[in-house]
Amino acid sequence: MKKGNQKRLYILGGAALLGIVAIVYALNIMKGTEEENTEEVKKEYRVIPYPTQNYDREKVNEVRGVILHHTALPTIERSLEVLTLPENKVSSHCLIDTDGTRYILCEPRVVAFHAGRSILNGREQCNEFTIGVEFQGNTVETPLTDDQINSAIEYLLPILDEYKIPLDSIVTHEKVRLDFMAKYPEKTWIKDKCDITPVEYERVMKALRKAKAFRDAKVPQ
Repeated sequence: MKKGNQKRLYILGGAALLGIVAIVYALNIMKGTEEENTEEVKKEYRVIPYPTQNYDREKVNEVRGVILHHTALPTIERSLEVLTLPENKVSSHCLIDTDGTRYILCEPRVVAFHAGRSILNGREQCNEFTIGVEFQGNTVETPLTDDQINSAIEYLLPILDEYKIPLDSIVTHEKVRLDFMAKYPEKTWIKDKCDITPVEYERVMKALRKAKAFRDAKVPQ
């Protein structure tokens, strides 16, 4: 073979090899991006069973909605104490700390004592058909952390699927309390309760809608 032809073959071979390397590199970049996105969705927060004694032993929760709360208490230890000591007669299903750790106080089908005097979708006694989710802290003073919101989504998505709960049946304690007050304005003793703010509620719902849409898009129809 002449030296000129041999040189051209070397050049063509080198170009082809570089092309293959570039394709492999690009594929690895795409795969890495996909894995990062998948990892973001699949991030799992720590879950700690922390049973409460405060629940109705004679009824079963119908699980038709979700009520969001904040504890308005300074520490997670104090919140757990309040939600579990029998003498307090209050509880919830899930408490989410600022780092995203979830404390499971009772299962969804348990009737917990979190809503009090309340109305959702025209129905009273919300404890009997809703799940209570508590965020550690006071949203009037400090916003929810991203970990709290992401952990709430991780907790809620399977429940929404299992019990066919529509997103518009996820509300704040303030909402069900005000609906009760509108029907019974004479019951002034339930006014002025501090709870999760509208701004933080919208943050939760925006993130939940986005996560649900992303998840649903990946599920084969």
